[in-house]
Amino acid sequence: MNGDDMVPGPPGTDRKSVISAVILFFVCLLAVVSNGFITSALCMEWLLRRTLLPCDKLLVSLGASRFCLQWVVMGKIFYILLNPMAFPYNPMHQFFAFQWDFLNSLTLWFSTWLSVFYCVKIATFTHPAFLWLKCRLSKWVPWMLLSSLGVSNLNTILFFIGNYEVYQNYLRRDLQPWNATETSVRSFYERFYFFSLKMISFTVPTVVFIICMALLTISLGKHLKKAFVTISGFRDPSAQAHIKALLALISFAILFISSFLSLVIHAAGMFPVWEFRYWTWQVVSHLCMAVHPISLIFSNPKLKAVLERGCSSR
Repeated sequence: MNGDDMVPGPPGTDRKSVISAVILFFVCLLAVVSNGFITSALCMEWLLRRTLLPCDKLLVSLGASRFCLQWVVMGKIFYILLNPMAFPYNPMHQFFAFQWDFLNSLTLWFSTWLSVFYCVKIATFTHPAFLWLKCRLSKWVPWMLLSSLGVSNLNTILFFIGNYEVYQNYLRRDLQPWNATETSVRSFYERFYFFSLKMISFTVPTVVFIICMALLTISLGKHLKKAFVTISGFRDPSAQAHIKALLALISFAILFISSFLSLVIHAAGMFPVWEFRYWTWQVVSHLCMAVHPISLIFSNPKLKAVLERGCSSR
């Protein structure tokens, strides 16, 4: 990075931000370990059995995308701490942004397709269209994964074009990004181009996710009502299974929506990267991303069995 990529700004990252960044690093490391475990366990099964269940294909894809995403975040943490005065759209930042945009979009879509799969396979609606979809969804999983790759590539290219244009305008006009009076071009791209594009790319999968989770919650709620009117009530194994499934869905929805809100706040640029608020919010959002794979491991019998075998062998 040359001197042209350095800009007058804050005197450096303060002590609180450094501490928060270190905490964020360890949170990301936890997410790397948990997602790496999911990916390696399911990939080993895929290699040994030469096949994998459609749901597990979605799980391993989600785990792999999150695994790579957390490494990108950790790399960006080190870069920001070592170069707190760097221009936000310099080539190095664009390199991290290119990877982050692609992997983040991929993770969002994989999570959405996982919710679609759970909804169709678990819900017990009797509408003919729903039953038709239930019979064919497993065959569509490879197309779900390919469509996620295609949409993520398109989003990443559009984001990269915007980042590149901002950087080129900065070089031509010698803009100082920390000076609010000289950032008309940057503000245009961030407020209209970037924010609009990100809101569209984030909102579409989120709406699909919410619809699927709502349908699945309604279906599970009906089964719980039937279980409660019986004599056994909570002691009924079926009722207990539905309660566990409902709690898992609620936690999945909370974590997904937390990630969505984190992306919206990031897209809006509410917390500049040199401020303590930015690092605090990053810790909270990535903590949600670290908790979800751990809950997946303990709620999935196959992954839980692999973990128990690994612990017992030691």
